[in-house]
Amino acid sequence: MIYCVQSLLPEFTHSFDISPATASLALSVTTGSLALAILLSGALALSVGRRALIFVSIILAAFCNLATVLAWDWHLFLLARAGEGFLLGGVPAIAMVYLAEEIDPRDLGRATGLYVAGTAGGAMLGRLGMGAVADFASWRLAMALLGVICMGAAICFLCLIPPSRRFTPRRGAGIAQHAKVWAGLLRDQEMLKLYVAGFALTSIFVTVFSYSTFRLSEPPFRLSPFLTSLIFLTYGLGMVSSSTGGQMIDRWGHRNMLIVSFALMALGIAITLSDNLVAVVLGISIVTIGFFTGHSCTSSAVAVRSAELRSHSTALYLVFYYLGASVIGTAGGAVWEVAGWLGIVLLGTAFCAMGVFVASVSAR
Repeated sequence: MIYCVQSLLPEFTHSFDISPATASLALSVTTGSLALAILLSGALALSVGRRALIFVSIILAAFCNLATVLAWDWHLFLLARAGEGFLLGGVPAIAMVYLAEEIDPRDLGRATGLYVAGTAGGAMLGRLGMGAVADFASWRLAMALLGVICMGAAICFLCLIPPSRRFTPRRGAGIAQHAKVWAGLLRDQEMLKLYVAGFALTSIFVTVFSYSTFRLSEPPFRLSPFLTSLIFLTYGLGMVSSSTGGQMIDRWGHRNMLIVSFALMALGIAITLSDNLVAVVLGISIVTIGFFTGHSCTSSAVAVRSAELRSHSTALYLVFYYLGASVIGTAGGAVWEVAGWLGIVLLGTAFCAMGVFVASVSAR
């Protein structure tokens, strides 16, 4: 649901008569409100059951997805998308904490990799399905179908998830206490490096994918919405790389794998400068492998390092992660309008360099 609009951005420019930068707000307002909600969910997760909070988050967000279908005005559409992001805040913040609590630490890298693989699969099917339905029917029907599917997913989740065995609700913590914990985490230099790495990862990934849809729909490619959405099939590589990358993290360490991840993303971005469609797909595939391996690195490292503060530290990591998608994703629109794809490549490469530097100076 979060990224389902990414393959539809060119459609929004025509449907609502807006610019590419304005169309990117369909994703940015969702990830921005999601970042805020994650902080609140991280605090709420200390006193509320894991399963109930995730279920309610998914089912209510699915209703917001359905509400976008009825939006006749761009601002109403953005309002529904912002509400969707806010409600979904209960999912990522708590899911990774649940894993860290329930999984043996020796297998946490692999388990986190499998979780990230699941997010990759959902992201691929959402984007690809949106493009296909929009091409043969309309983007409104695509959003409606996704809302119904996600309601079904919420029910499946409730039936399948094992209850928490190592979680004891803690009540009575006020906002001042939570703020004190978050401030302490931000003063931890090693944790801050992981947060910055997460920000860089999603800044690169979301910007490259969002504006590749515009590039592929324009000369020299001129692909239809459905053919453009096929680029998201590369998420299949993300499913594999996050799972296998999790095992490699357990063997070679977070820092080494994170450096490799950013280096791969930089290589992939450089390859996309070609006007050959095969080369562009190859480059984006390499970016995808690097991103999902890197995300498995940072998310599992945050969980391992934070110990009893996992709810707070994971929430703070995800705030940085989704702010990258929101802030840089929108800023990328201005870069695209001024400098085209070359500007996107330079922007992404700069964040890759920042990521390599941060990973290099991090502790093992």
